[in-house]
Amino acid sequence: MSLVSIGEFAQASRLSPKALRLYDELGLLVPEHVDPATGYRWYGLDQLGRARTVSVLRRIGVPLARITRLLDLAPDEAAEDVVAYWSDVTAEHAARGELAGLLVNELLGKRSVMYEVEVREVPERRVLSLIRRLHSDELIPKSRELFIFPLREAPRIEGVTGAPFMIFHGEVSGDSDGPIEWCRPVPEDRAEEVAAGFPLYELRTEPAHEEAFVRQEAPGAWASGTTAELALQELRSWATEHRRQPAGGIRMVLIHNPANGDRGPDSQFAVPLRPES
Repeated sequence: MSLVSIGEFAQASRLSPKALRLYDELGLLVPEHVDPATGYRWYGLDQLGRARTVSVLRRIGVPLARITRLLDLAPDEAAEDVVAYWSDVTAEHAARGELAGLLVNELLGKRSVMYEVEVREVPERRVLSLIRRLHSDELIPKSRELFIFPLREAPRIEGVTGAPFMIFHGEVSGDSDGPIEWCRPVPEDRAEEVAAGFPLYELRTEPAHEEAFVRQEAPGAWASGTTAELALQELRSWATEHRRQPAGGIRMVLIHNPANGDRGPDSQFAVPLRPES
């Protein structure tokens, strides 16, 4: 096999030597040979295809962790993942435009109504609860790892009352780590039994309350931090106008919809309300 130096490979792949060393450390693009005495890296020309794929994925902003998973997929599955990623990017860009417009109107003293706010009664519930600190790039993978997949077999309560939800007790972003609380309602008559089967989670009682909410009934909409911010701004404005006080952090309610298939749940953003005085 013909090997080339890291400098030659960097030029051919349009990846810098610094990037190549990083991708080697991450297992994304491991050189064919490393000199045991000098640590110098040598690459095979047949690795150029993989290198160029990594380069393009980085240019369109795909996170390194997602690239690692994507490269292990079959070509048709990888193509679907790229389409799904770019769809999310497009939706996020549109949401940022709406958020910018909302801010401009706010600075000019104008009121923008982005979503219709509704109010519902939520009964007392027993919920399995797990609290963790994490940043925005960890939200989806950690939600799947710690919340969605482990609790798939837990008994369901039908309707919105039984929908799993996440409570943001603090900002979750690239700089702030929440914390976030994952909650899954369980049947009252089986709560202790169910909790015994999921020792990682705390069983607690959530009191009955009113809840203001906006609908985001689109698969995957819950994944967008900007969409969440738009919903939060709408809920804040509504609460101020109606003189209602929030009784806790904003929530993301994930509502199972069989019509969505593997695209994810419908979602709503909600905030519990203090009783009217």
